[in-house]
Amino acid sequence: MSVILTFLAAVALTAGWWLSRQGLMSKPWLESGDALSLAEFPQPPPYRLGTAVFLVVIGGLFAMLGSAFVMQIEETPWQLVPLPALVWFNTALLMLSSLALHFASRDAAHRTHVWLALGSVTAVGFMAGQLQIWTTLTHNGYGLSGAPAASFFYLITGLHGLHILGGLVALGLVWFKLAQTGIPKTNQAPIALCALYWHGLLVIWLLLLALLSGLGNEFLALCRSALT
Repeated sequence: MSVILTFLAAVALTAGWWLSRQGLMSKPWLESGDALSLAEFPQPPPYRLGTAVFLVVIGGLFAMLGSAFVMQIEETPWQLVPLPALVWFNTALLMLSSLALHFASRDAAHRTHVWLALGSVTAVGFMAGQLQIWTTLTHNGYGLSGAPAASFFYLITGLHGLHILGGLVALGLVWFKLAQTGIPKTNQAPIALCALYWHGLLVIWLLLLALLSGLGNEFLALCRSALT
């Protein structure tokens, strides 16, 4: 439960921060002059808001899985799956992919193709690396139907990989539109959506990695003590 409560607290803080930027905390009866209208506050594009809500839903799914992972460890203590060194290289690839898509969303010139290509190649490299990790763990005796820790590892990383795969399909559609128009500026909105989606998956992956490697145990213990 501590994972879910921590996730909900993070969502509540983020929502509160966002609502404060939309003028929720303003007090028009205390202000002098003309009252500000809602149109004068920064309004995010609907597609960005929709993607952010979708990422919160995905985050909720992984929060539930993480909570089940922690609860099982507490009830039936097990040894975590030893992560191969390749997992850190894969993490660097995903970070590079997210960074490249961020630059692609900010660059409306010809370099957009370069950043998109870098982001796509590194994302494919991340997926290939994850498959190699699965192969290595299977050869080392950590099969899907083996220890509970291994089963959780395959379930969590597999679901994350499926979301990355969905993002690659979206990137393929962006490449298709670019091939048709050849003008990066007209495709900035879908590129920005891909970048936001990638940033969200990167954050989720870093939290999952902390959980799967045991680095998040102390943080969870701190959260539990704060909540109780």
